Amino acid sequence: MSFITALANQFPVINFETFEAEHDADLCSDIDYLGWVGKKAFGIQIKPVTAKANFGNYSATERMRASFDDFTKKYGGKVFIVFSIDDKLKNEDVIGQIADEIKRLTT
Repeated sequence: MSFITALANQFPVINFETFEAEHDADLCSDIDYLGWVGKKAFGIQIKPVTAKANFGNYSATERMRASFDDFTKKYGGKVFIVFSIDDKLKNEDVIGQIADEIKRLTT
């Protein structure tokens, strides 16, 4: 089971979809999935743990931060970086952060 499938099972009221160029070509390289909360959405970028062995110290580049800010302005929600290995979530604290964001977007 992929991480997104597991996330969809955990948050069944959220419609997850792949973020593709038709959404916004400028943001496409930094966002992998959208999680729709009504007319607003949060973004998910999945990074394999091999991309940064010590993911606790991972820091988004300035370009990525600007892209994430643009995403928030356009869609209303934050972008979450998820670290996975073999489709399993490694930074489990992100689940609570996503739950908080869903609550924020529904109010």
